[in-house]
Amino acid sequence: MRGRLGRVVAGVVLAAVAVGGVGGWSAGEGQAAAVGLPGSWAESAFGVRLPEPGVTPPAGVAAFFAGLRPGQGELLAAEYPLVAGNLDGAPVELRYRANRLALTLEAAKERARAADTRLSAGTRAEARARAERYASLADRQVLVFDPRGRGLLAEVYGELAPGRPTAVLVPGADIDLMSYDRTSSPYGAPAGMARALREATADRIPVIAWAGYTTPTGLSLDVATTGLAEAGATRLTSLLDGLDAPTTLYCHSYGSVVCGHAALRPGRTTAVVALGSPGMGLRHAADLPVPLWATARDPEDWIGEVPNVHLLGLGHGADPTAPTFGARVVTSTGARGHSGYFAPGTASLANFAAIALGTPVTCTPTSKECRDAQH
Repeated sequence: MRGRLGRVVAGVVLAAVAVGGVGGWSAGEGQAAAVGLPGSWAESAFGVRLPEPGVTPPAGVAAFFAGLRPGQGELLAAEYPLVAGNLDGAPVELRYRANRLALTLEAAKERARAADTRLSAGTRAEARARAERYASLADRQVLVFDPRGRGLLAEVYGELAPGRPTAVLVPGADIDLMSYDRTSSPYGAPAGMARALREATADRIPVIAWAGYTTPTGLSLDVATTGLAEAGATRLTSLLDGLDAPTTLYCHSYGSVVCGHAALRPGRTTAVVALGSPGMGLRHAADLPVPLWATARDPEDWIGEVPNVHLLGLGHGADPTAPTFGARVVTSTGARGHSGYFAPGTASLANFAAIALGTPVTCTPTSKECRDAQH
C-alpha cells in the first residue's frame, strides 16, 4: 500500500513538472496571486460615496455609474484610470478610455526607466520592452490592465452589448501581459485564440481574451495545486458578474482548473468548454451548474501524460474527456499538440464556433452526452 501511495504521489509531482512545461522546460518560481486592483481612489466624489474597489460587487458598481450625471464617470476615469479601467461593472467604453490613459501613462514611466543610466542594462531593457508593449496596446479595446508584477490584461474583440452572447477565453500557464499575444505558438495564447474564434464565428460573437489572473510559470508546483486557480476563479467570477451578457467560457490547460473553481451562474454562463485539460477539480460534469463540453485530446498533446489524480493537495482530478466524467465531448481532428486546438481548419475550432453560435457540433463516437445535447 505504501509503495502504491508513493507511486501516485510521484505521479502527481511529475504532473506538476509536465504541466509546467507549457512555456518551455525552464525552472519556475511560486507565484503570488494578484490581489485587488492596481490602484485606489478617494472615498467619495460629487457628494456621493464611491464603490470600494475589490469589495463592492459588480452590480453595485453598475448602479453607481448609472446614477452619475453626464461627464462625472469620465472625470473619475481621468483621475483614477487604473481603478476605473479594472472595475467590473463599470461601463465598458469608460473602461476602454481609462485603460488607454493608464497604458499611455505607464508607457511614459517605463520609457523614463529605460533611459535611467543608474539602472542595470537588464532592468533598462525590461523597461524598454514594457514601454513598447504598453504603447502597442493603447489603441485597442483593453478591458483589464494591471501593470503590477508580470501584468494582467484582457482585450475585447468585437463589440460587447447587453444580452449579446459573448465568448471568454481563459488561458493556462505561462501567460501574462507580455506573452498574451506571442507569435510563437500563437493559438496557445489568448490573442491568437480570440482572433481565430472571432473569425470562425464570422465575427458574430464578441470574444474577450482574458489574461486576468496570475498564471503558474515554469516547473513550479503551482501548476499541480489550486491556489492560483482559486484566486483566478474569484477574478473570473467578478468579470462574468460585470458582463450584462450570456457567456461561454473556453478554458485551456490550467485555465480549465480556474473555470472548475469559478462560481458560475446558470443563464449568465451558458456553457464551459475545456481543452487540453489536466483536470478541473471536479469529479463529474454534473458538479458544474452549467453544461460542460470537453475537447477530444490530440494524441500529440503531452497533457495526456499527466496523471488524473488528486492527492495530498496535488493534482486536478478526473479527466474531462473520460466517458465516465459525463461531459459532452467534441472532435478535434486536425489539432496538433497542446496548443493547436484553436488553429484554423481544425474540427475543434469549428466545434468551438458552433457551441458559441448554438449550431450543431461534431461529437466523438462514444459521447452519448454530446449526441443527446443536440436533440
